[in-house]
Amino acid sequence: MTNRLLSRKQFVINVLHLGRPNVFKMELKEKLARMYEVKDPNSIFVFKFRTHFGGGKSTNFGLIYDFVENAKKYEPKRRPISNKFDTTIEKSRKQLKERKNRAKKIHG
Repeated sequence: MTNRLLSRKQFVINVLHLGRPNVFKMELKEKLARMYEVKDPNSIFVFKFRTHFGGGKSTNFGLIYDFVENAKKYEPKRRPISNKFDTTIEKSRKQLKERKNRAKKIHG
């Protein structure tokens, strides 16, 4: 399905992988890049890997953006990080917990 509003293609992928637990994301992205003739594999996002009971088959969801800039704009922040496309800003646990507790006091 092509979504021109977000300038992307979205699809469900059924993968047969007999004798293997699952398929690597990078393998799948390379194969999709060859099939759809995508220049930059960073504009391909595959996620929601669901392996069927008994193994050998899985169902995935994928998005191919026309431009990498659109992917940065529309994708949630966690997805480019999980695809090794972007990096995270490391914060200490103490800072996160103190901020959470300060926010509790402001409520109401």
